[in-house]
Amino acid sequence: MNKVADYNPREAAEKLGLLPEEYDQIVEFLDGRIPNFTELSIYSVMWSEHCSYKNSIKLLKTLPKEGPAILAEAGEENAGLVDIGDGKACAFKIESHNHPSAIEPYQGAATGVGGINRDIFTMGARPIAQLNSLRFGDPSEDRTKWLLKGVVKGIGDYGNSFGIPVLGGEVYFDKSYNQNPLVNAMSVGIVDIEKTISATSHGVGNPVFIVGSSTGKDGIHGATFASGDLSDDSADDLPSVQVGDPFQEKLLLEASMELAELDAIIGMQDMGAAGITCSTSEMSAKGGCGMDIYLEKVPTRQADMQPFEILLSESQERMLVVVKKGREEEVQEIFDKWDLNCVEIGEVTEGPSLRYFMNGELVAEVPADSCVLGGGAPQYARESREPEYVKEIEKFDPASIAVPSDLKQVAHQLLGHVNIASKKWVTEQYDSMVGTVNMSTNRPSDAGIASIKGTNKALAMTVDCNSRYVHSDPKKGCSIAVAEAARNITCSGGVPAAITNCLNFGNPYNPEAYWQFEGAINGMSEACRKFETPVTGGNVSFYNQSTIAGTTVPVFPTPTIGMIGVIEDKEHITPLSYSEEGLELLLLGPVTDDIASSQYLVAIHDVEFSPAPSFDLDEEYKVQKAVQNLITSGRVQAAHDLSEGGLFVALAEMAFDSGIGFEVSGPVDIRQDAFLFGEGQSRIVLAVSSADSAAVKAELEEQGVQALPLGTTGGSEATINAKSYGSIKELQNIHGTALSIMMEK
Repeated sequence: MNKVADYNPREAAEKLGLLPEEYDQIVEFLDGRIPNFTELSIYSVMWSEHCSYKNSIKLLKTLPKEGPAILAEAGEENAGLVDIGDGKACAFKIESHNHPSAIEPYQGAATGVGGINRDIFTMGARPIAQLNSLRFGDPSEDRTKWLLKGVVKGIGDYGNSFGIPVLGGEVYFDKSYNQNPLVNAMSVGIVDIEKTISATSHGVGNPVFIVGSSTGKDGIHGATFASGDLSDDSADDLPSVQVGDPFQEKLLLEASMELAELDAIIGMQDMGAAGITCSTSEMSAKGGCGMDIYLEKVPTRQADMQPFEILLSESQERMLVVVKKGREEEVQEIFDKWDLNCVEIGEVTEGPSLRYFMNGELVAEVPADSCVLGGGAPQYARESREPEYVKEIEKFDPASIAVPSDLKQVAHQLLGHVNIASKKWVTEQYDSMVGTVNMSTNRPSDAGIASIKGTNKALAMTVDCNSRYVHSDPKKGCSIAVAEAARNITCSGGVPAAITNCLNFGNPYNPEAYWQFEGAINGMSEACRKFETPVTGGNVSFYNQSTIAGTTVPVFPTPTIGMIGVIEDKEHITPLSYSEEGLELLLLGPVTDDIASSQYLVAIHDVEFSPAPSFDLDEEYKVQKAVQNLITSGRVQAAHDLSEGGLFVALAEMAFDSGIGFEVSGPVDIRQDAFLFGEGQSRIVLAVSSADSAAVKAELEEQGVQALPLGTTGGSEATINAKSYGSIKELQNIHGTALSIMMEK
């Protein structure tokens, strides 16, 4: 099998990123036979961090995955699948495209969007919404602006052309992301349960088809590229960045939807990381079978591609389909109609071997199960050690921080800070209306909301993570990320159902980075069990750091939480903005003196090290349950959670849509900067009518939830403790223009 002169398998394995003990394990799987270069290439991508999760799977197994509505547990299918009633299911998933976006931001982000949508529609689900979570470095640096422009344009161009609305997201800046941005893309789709397509293969003799685009040399070893540190030389790996075509993807979507209407296929899987290698091995391992694949039959864009190049290519808009024997013509007709490749490249065989041929020569043979997560892929537990910076956090003394004399000026500075200000410069480049499912365009809510056609229900969805909190305290910070996602769903009128996650961390061989990862997993587990939101799957992205001039700089640990919830009755959809004068404003949850890890503390006082903000999981759950009950009873006019910027920012955001002001006051026995700008958790502002106020307060008291009457809506000013903080129009101008001004500098 493809013998090469002077071939040193151990040296080749090392160059491909395989450890010496992993090479020995491969030889065992091959019954003592020395692997050839193509076989080593197969294992190098399938056992890469990106595909095998070898340094995270042991911890991932501890996450709660079961629930009454779960139709596919984590790792079983291309995406999570949750029963939402009425015979329908929601397929959803979030994944990263960080390293490609750091090298080529436009294509890196665009192909991230394309890949995550394919994960949804290969299950037979039609994507209805996209979300994204983006992290960039110092906003004053030219490189940051270049990355932001490229990523946003890539997401916008691909998503808009593909025709799926963007219903939510977040953009965050910190110098820790200077060289290594984070680009996390989420897709949400709906499928009739009985039409769900599985990512499996079985039935000896069933034909195997490759459908969609032709195979090129883009993305070869992309999974390996994503499983290592970025460095000064990473730009040399540009071929590892895939190139996408949203119009081809749209055709592939429509063909897949037609395919889902037939009972003609066994299974289908997207060709994402590791291309043909990944899809053939994972589908075969799941079905307990093998495959014979004839690589010369694969449609290619370049002549004379080598076997390993065809196998490892991550060219976009391709899928593998196992067809029921005798139904080939029906499948072929669908793809012919949409002018797409549909080529038989092999057949299902008795397990367990995957055999790859090129022009009659057997070029590689490996056991399918030996390649995959949960099968023969290695599983490690790495060393963990508390970072040195934790000692700096423990030294934080809030008493050393003086309360500013001019809180109005502080309020204006925070409203104009890029991490708090409006992200309209970004979101206006996305189409949020295509598909006519968006129900939160006219009156924004804390979560994106999509109508579920044919029912009176809606889906609420969000992505959340405050990475500064996680950096300060990984366990608490990740629990907060889950809780805030749930809070956004709750404030919008929904009940949290399940999560997907995108876990962005540093090098797992760095004990301090692994300590952060361990803590985050523990915090996620605890919060998900409390909210009964099982983890349906997601993505682990390690090696998010940069080696610049010999110094390694890890990003803030960023376990992004993507959450969906169900709004049982569209009448319960609740906006974040109030629209009437004379409404009473109530602050639910604990009022504290806490300024820790707040944007106020960092931006105004330049304090980088402080604990995560106050948080009690039981209190959080109690507050959210109370709000869900109040919304269901029809007594809430608007609801908005407190996050970055604290109470002042929340009140201002509630006022922007209508332009109606507010007059509020608060306790004088706590720090006024903490009252206005602190980010203590488990707090929600409700706007209720005066007629409902007494009943709302009584119900909250009965449920043991603190409720502080703040004041009322009215006028055109933001008035706090009898002092004007400016007109709503003035505040909105500060909030709405800050990011665009930054980008123009």
